[in-house]
Amino acid sequence: MSKIAPCLWFATEAEEAARFYAGLIPDSRIDQVQRAPADSPGGQAGTVLVVGFTLGGTRFTALNGGVGAEFSHAISFQIDCADQAEVDRLWDGLSAGGKTEQCGWLRDRYGISWQIVPTALPKLLADPDPAKAKRVMEAMLGMTRIDIAGLERAWRGA
Repeated sequence: MSKIAPCLWFATEAEEAARFYAGLIPDSRIDQVQRAPADSPGGQAGTVLVVGFTLGGTRFTALNGGVGAEFSHAISFQIDCADQAEVDRLWDGLSAGGKTEQCGWLRDRYGISWQIVPTALPKLLADPDPAKAKRVMEAMLGMTRIDIAGLERAWRGA
């Protein structure tokens, strides 16, 4: 197991957010819910302080810090998706109550940035034919949710 894990700071929504993510992303689970042994900036004794959880096989921590902290695009989580069905499922789930953005990016209801990326995208962008790669890039820049069929049409020049 890695010695490094992201820690997400929430005002009071750590457990709610961890359960939301674990319910959407395969190979995910809540590992531990730690309650505050004493009053703290994150809440009164007995309230949820820290949630240890696994998302897609990667360990995370969610912390209730009492005061909300704003998330930015400087840190985002990328999810590699095998097909359009997975793109659509994760896009719909994570964007519910959040905000969709350009090129497969979204902010979820907690303000965390996600990149929903089909595995086809980097392959098409890396095509040795610069004209094909350019068409794929231009198509992607015009998308919000990534559409694999649209990328493939651009790659073919259709």
